[in-house]
Amino acid sequence: QVQLVESGGGLVQAGGSLRLSCAASGSIRRINAMGWYRQVPGKQRELVAAITIGGITNYADSVKGRFTISRDNAKNTVYLQMNSLKPEDTAVYYCNAGVGGYHYWGQGTQVTVSS
Repeated sequence: QVQLVESGGGLVQAGGSLRLSCAASGSIRRINAMGWYRQVPGKQRELVAAITIGGITNYADSVKGRFTISRDNAKNTVYLQMNSLKPEDTAVYYCNAGVGGYHYWGQGTQVTVSS
């Protein structure tokens, strides 16, 4: 079992920045990769950014150059630094951890970008 707790969401004006954090606990040694997804009502959850155990990162085209995913292994925490935020970034952001073929999810944190 892996538990994920997110923090850092909120309301920000367009062009602003936020940093999301995701703290993992439990069977963390089994985690292969972690990532951030987002979802808006009526749409499918989509990948925003991911980072493997080896440090390889992957980003959605819509956030490349604006968002940065990183991790602190000592704190078992993954971060998503979001800069130059746009209204279309408004969504619930979910932390994800992959363990073998299974995915664990956090409870989600709301990010709202006002124009």
